[in-house]
Amino acid sequence: MTQFERFFDPSTVSLKICGVTRLADAEQLVALGVDALGVNFWPKSKRYLAPEKAAWLGFLRGKILRVGVFVNENSDTALRLVQDGLLDVVQLHGDESPADAKPFRDAGVPFIKAIGIKTRDDLALATDYGAAGLLLDAHAPGVYGGTGETFDWDVARSFREQNPGLPVLLAGGIVPENAALAAQSVSPAALDIASGAEISPGIKDFQKVTALLTAIRF
Repeated sequence: MTQFERFFDPSTVSLKICGVTRLADAEQLVALGVDALGVNFWPKSKRYLAPEKAAWLGFLRGKILRVGVFVNENSDTALRLVQDGLLDVVQLHGDESPADAKPFRDAGVPFIKAIGIKTRDDLALATDYGAAGLLLDAHAPGVYGGTGETFDWDVARSFREQNPGLPVLLAGGIVPENAALAAQSVSPAALDIASGAEISPGIKDFQKVTALLTAIRF
C-alpha cells in the first residue's frame, strides 16, 4: 500500500498536521510517524507560507504525504507546485464549486475538498467534486479553517456511513483530549489538526502531536 493509499484508507485513522511553516517541524513530524502535513498557501492565514518559500517541501518527498491548502485560488499555482514535486495532494478549502475542481480532475491531481458543516444541507454537493477525500470542518464563513471550533460529529458519521467509498477527514476543534473520542465517534480516514497541535500559529507542539498519535492508535 502506498503512502497515499494508507492515508485515505478508512480502516485506520491517520493523522494530518496542518499549518506547517518550517522544515524543522516537518522533519520532526516525519520522525514521529505522522502520516501527512498541510501547508497553507492562503495569504490571509495565520499559518501562511508563500509559494516561493516552499522549496523545502521537496526534501520531504516520499517521507510524508504533503498537502497544499488553497482558498478560492486559480488552479495554476497549485498545479505548478504539484508538477514541481513539492506537493502530493491539493486541498481546496474555500467556496470552490465542483466546476472549480475540474482542472485537478483533468490533470489527474488528487485533491481534498473541505466543507464547513453547519447542517446536513452543507453536504448536498459533496459527492459531485470527484475528490480523493472530503474534509469536514466547522462552519466558519470567511475564516476557512484553523478556528478550533467543533461541529456535530453525528453529521460526519452519518455521511461516512452513507458514502463508504469516499474517505472522510475530520477537522475542527480536535485536541489531544478529544482526539480518541473523535476517532471512535466518526471512524474517519484521518483527523486533520492545526491549532490543536501548536504552541502558536504555525509553530508545532510535539508533546501535543505525540499525544494525538497515542490517542488515535487505540
